[in-house]
This record gives sequence, C-alpha cells and structure tokens, in this order.
Amino acid sequence: MSPSDSSAGQSRWSLPLDLTGADAGGKPWREIDWSMAGQFLNRFPVGIAVMSPDLRYLWINDALERIGGVPRAERLGKRLSDVLPGLDTEPIEGRMRKVLETGRAVTDYEYRGRTQADPDREHAYSTSFFRLDDDSGRALGVCYMVLDVTDRWRARERLALLNEAGARIGSTLDVTRTAQDMADICVPWLADFTVVDLLSPVLRGEAPSPGTPLGTRLLHRSGRATVAEDRHKARGEVGETVEFPPFSPGARSLADGTSYFCPVLEDEHNDAVAAEPPGAGTGAGLGACSLMLVPVGTRETTLGVATFIRWRPHDPFERDDLLLAEEIAARAAVYIENASQYAREHSTALALQQELLPHMLATHPTLEFASRYLPADAGAGVGGDWFDVIPLSGARVALVVGDVVGHGINAAVSMGRIRTAVRTLADMDLPPEELLAHLDDLLLKFLREEPAREKSRSQAASVLGASCLYLVYDPVLRTCAMARSGHPPPGIVTPDGSVTFPDLPPGPPLGLGGLPFESAEFELADGSVLALYTDGLIESRDRDVDSGLARLRTALSSPGLPLEEQCTAVLDSVLADRGPEDDVALLLARTHALAADQVATWDLPADPAVVTHARALASHCLDQWDLSDAAFNVELIVSELVTNAIRHASGPLRLRLIRHTALICEVYDASSTSPRLHHARTTDEGGRGLFLVAQIAERWGTRYTGEGKIIWAEYDLPTADGSDRTPGGPVQPS
Repeated sequence: MSPSDSSAGQSRWSLPLDLTGADAGGKPWREIDWSMAGQFLNRFPVGIAVMSPDLRYLWINDALERIGGVPRAERLGKRLSDVLPGLDTEPIEGRMRKVLETGRAVTDYEYRGRTQADPDREHAYSTSFFRLDDDSGRALGVCYMVLDVTDRWRARERLALLNEAGARIGSTLDVTRTAQDMADICVPWLADFTVVDLLSPVLRGEAPSPGTPLGTRLLHRSGRATVAEDRHKARGEVGETVEFPPFSPGARSLADGTSYFCPVLEDEHNDAVAAEPPGAGTGAGLGACSLMLVPVGTRETTLGVATFIRWRPHDPFERDDLLLAEEIAARAAVYIENASQYAREHSTALALQQELLPHMLATHPTLEFASRYLPADAGAGVGGDWFDVIPLSGARVALVVGDVVGHGINAAVSMGRIRTAVRTLADMDLPPEELLAHLDDLLLKFLREEPAREKSRSQAASVLGASCLYLVYDPVLRTCAMARSGHPPPGIVTPDGSVTFPDLPPGPPLGLGGLPFESAEFELADGSVLALYTDGLIESRDRDVDSGLARLRTALSSPGLPLEEQCTAVLDSVLADRGPEDDVALLLARTHALAADQVATWDLPADPAVVTHARALASHCLDQWDLSDAAFNVELIVSELVTNAIRHASGPLRLRLIRHTALICEVYDASSTSPRLHHARTTDEGGRGLFLVAQIAERWGTRYTGEGKIIWAEYDLPTADGSDRTPGGPVQPS
C-alpha cells in the first residue's frame, strides 16, 4: 500500500494491483477478497467506526461495540450524541466536521466520559480521525479509531498531583497552613471531601504521646476542603476538636498507622468511620460513599489521620488512589513535623525571652515609665530585643535597651546573659562609657570560652553583633549621661513637644573589642520624655532609617499625652503600613526632677571635730522634713560615714541628704581608695563603722567620680500608711 498524489496537504492511500506476494498458504494477496479485510477490521483490537458526511454511523467494528457498550444495530444510522449521552459529544463531532472540511487528520485527541459499557466509572479515550475519499477525491465520510487510555490518563494525573503536592505543601512553617494545603490539593481531583485531623499536641509543638487507648486521643481539625458545602455531611469545622469512636477504623488507623480502604460504603448511619466533635451525638451519617482513612505520620510517629470521601456519581476509590493518598500524606507529614518542631522551638524561645525580660518596672518617683514589646511574626522567629530600668544610688535611674542579632533560642539566651551582665555592672555605679567597655570585654571572654562547636556558632554570632544604649538620669542635677554601642540614639521630647535625636558618639557593636566608647551628657527640662527603642521600630526592607525616624518624631510630638497612650500611638503610627519584620522594644520615660527642698548639701572640712556638727546638721534637716523619728539612726549613719572619710580619705568633704523613696546619705571625698566591710576583733578600738552602717541601712556602697568617690547609704522610710513599698506595674506587651 502506497500513497497516491496529494495536493493541499491531502493524501489518499491505494492498494497496488500488481502485488505478487502470497500468504502463508501460497494464495496471492491480490486474490484476497474484501470479506477477509472485513474480518481483519472487525477483529482489530482498536475501536473503529465509519461516519457519513452528516456524522451518522455507517459501520463499526466489534472492538468499538465492546468499548461503547452499545450494540451495532442500535448505532447504525444514528449520531454519536444519540447513542452515547454520557459523553460530551459536541467537541468530538466538531473535530469530525473539521476533518471533513480540511482533509487533515487529527490524532490522539483525548476526552473523558461514561459509556454504557461501564456507566459507574469515568474513562479516558484517545481518538484519531481521518477522511475517507473516493477515487475522485470526494469525501465519503470520516473514519475514527478510539483507544481506552484510562490507566495512562490516571497515571499522568496522579503524577501531576504529586508534583503539585511537592510544590505547594510545606511552603510555610505553619502546621495548620500545611494541613490545609494538603486538603486543598486533594479536592476535587482525588476526593470530593477531605479533612486532615491532627493530634492536638502536634499543634502545640509537642510530640504525641504513644500508647494512648483507642478513642481517647483528641484530634484537632486542621484542614478541610470540599467540592460543595451542601455535600459536606461530616461534622466538625476547622479549628474544632474531634475524635474517632473507640475501636473504629479511624481509631485503629491512628493507633497502628495503617490505612482504611472502603471503595463502597452503603450504610446510611455510618458515623463511626468519621471523626466528629466529642458528644456530637448520632447524625445522618455520610451516606453512600467511597472512603479512605490514611494516617498522617512519619516512620516513627503518627501525627493524625486524613479522611477522603467520594460521593456518587463519582467513581469509587481504587487501590492506586489509596497509594496516591498515602504518598501525599507521607510528604505532608514531613513538613507538618518540621512545622511542629519549629512551633515548639519558637514557643520555647518566646517563653524564654519573656521570662528574661523585666516583668515589673520598678516604681520610681523621678521617672514615669511605659513600655511595649512586639515580637516579630512566626516566620521571622523570636529575636533578642530587650530593655530594662535599673535604680541606682543617689536617686538616679539607668535606662537601657539592647538588641541581639538573630532569632530563636540562641538569641534569647544571649539576650538574657547580656541583660544580666548589664545589671551586674550597673550595680557598680559605672559611668555609661565604662559600663559598655566592661560589657564588651565580658562578651569577648564569653566568645573565647565558647567551645568550637557548630551548635555554638549561631549564639556566638548573635553576641558578636549585639547593640546597646545605656543612659543614667540624675534627678538632682537634671542631667542625663548616655553612651551607645551600635544602637540608634534615643529620642528626647521636651515639655513643649519638640523632638530631638541627640548626636551621640556612635560606638562599635558589642563583641568587637579594642575600640573605645564615649558618652555625652545633656540637661533635661522637668517633664521631658526619653524614648528608647530598637531598630525594628524604624527599619524595614522597604523603608530607610531616616524615614522611620521622621515617623517616630511625628508620633512622639504629643506633649502631655499619657505614656501608655503614647506607646500605643507610636506603634500604630510608625508601623501603620507594615507588620514588624524584627522584634520591637519601646521604652518611654517622663522625667520628674527632685525639688530643691528635697536635697540638702553641706561642705565640711576634713577635721574630726566636724563630726558632731555634721550630726547636728542632719538632725536639723530631718526635723524640717518631719522625719524626726529617723533621727537617731540617720545621725549614726552620718557620723560613721563622715568619720570614715576623715580617717581614710583626703581633701574637702561634702555631705548630702536626699529625701526620696528612702533617705539617702552621701559623703564625698577626694580619695579613690575603696572602703571595705570587715568584722573588728574584740580588742580593736575601731573598724566597726561600716559594719554598723550596713546593719542600719537598707543598702550602702561606693561610686567613683572624676574627683574622688562617694560613699552612700539608703535608710528606708515608712510610707504614709505604714505599708511596705512594692515594685511598679508590669511590662506591657503590645
């Protein structure tokens, strides 16, 4: 058989008449009659039909009769739509008309539908069309050949679904989002209705406890997808707690990690196969359906169960569908377990950070506080931002804010270590620049002591890039000394509402070593507001620092606004068009200077005879402050501190009393020697002065100045109602 002349892309095939070949019996091919050709076409395993120009059946072979399920006698003379209503015949007949018009053959045209041969199952078919011409080229009709390619089509669809599952599932580190992605992918191709129920501990980031009896393990509906809400008959929405009845297929699947497969479930009241809220009662069941229960878990742990349902008239599930569902569930389980572990680490880091942050800011009459801490989202993780308020001697207060590079547990641990170190150094009454220098040295020692382990590198990196701002407010002198290490400067808001960001010496980030820190001192008007913050407030990927500072300046320029309201206003204004990309810490403090009648200062000569005079000055001052009841103990403190300074120091002396939450007694001298507390022997004539001071005073200590040192002691005063003082209010989260 060879092609004849063709034109316009058309071709005809003819059988040569001069063939001399013979069949196996020696009969020449040219003597084979058309009856043999008819037998060949009828027995050919591919369905074949010949259609007239008006697309009516002229002839079909046996294979097509079997494929369609319609007898030959019922097809002949009829159109495709007349005999196969389960197919969408309009596109198929459209292809035939185009073949009749153009003469161009169409191959491998695929479509799906149902035939009388298998009305309960959808099949896929591949069909080729070509035109039949007579010797003159006139179209006699269309011949089509059809193959059932259902297995090939389903395999291709399953592979495509697996590829989609691999691309979509696990795109986030959120457990419920991952479960919902799994449900969305499976509907509508694999199932009409899919729910993913996970054990409640998984959502909390905890490992499921093995060995729990069947039916007593609560699940959390984490994902749900359906083709139509009115077909959703299984109870329990996303977010609800559900459970399988004891010894039900779902409970067994959850317990032993095996799947349950039921292609046809006819029982009307079949609640026992689906998870539902506890105590929901007996409902109408799922109805006639096809059901699969597939455990969602890894090789070691079952995390939950996925339920797949198909309702009629859709095809029942096949074993290949079960294999596909198990593969998707296994892939999802890996990402769900990762997300659960991340949630566990995130909650641990957040709890650790919240524990390490100050829970209560100490009440201080000279400073009014308000604070906010806003964690970054789950994707970014918990950072290492922190702040603190530290009471110092002499009615002074230290404000500190810092930021540790990175996120997670390592950042939280590093933050806690740095905050503890700052509090320890602050108790030494160091100037801001010296405190940062000592802190830098401590971090360098920490880095050198860390073992060379991969586990420690992230923590070391977070410490290496830490920043800090430390300032000390003196309510007596109305000054504020501050220094910073790689941290943005504070905002200073004057009582009239003007906002400045002082030009502080920048200072290197902590952990670099070898570079100096410098401080600056500013006078503050009474009623000024200090704004300390971390860079997460003013920096973002789509906004520069200057823009963030401009927004912060505008938000702070609200004189007289209560600090709690101002904290909220700052966050709402600066973060108005974005969420925090990094943790945000904000601390606002309004200054209240001590009045002149709360401080008394006397210059004294370094003469032992002046001790009596100093006691008298202190007693007279206490009478004016209506604190005569404390005169005996305070006179003793003054006497011992002044005597100690005269005996062991040099230069002029200065005595200062401050009426604050406690009565503060300070003695200045020009010596840099450090006093020591020790127990005097019974034969010693002296040496008991500081021991007596330590017994009478609530606290005592020494701080150094540029000219010498100050020995101070605090004596507690009763409150107006005689009750003890308690710390101030809790730190406010955003």
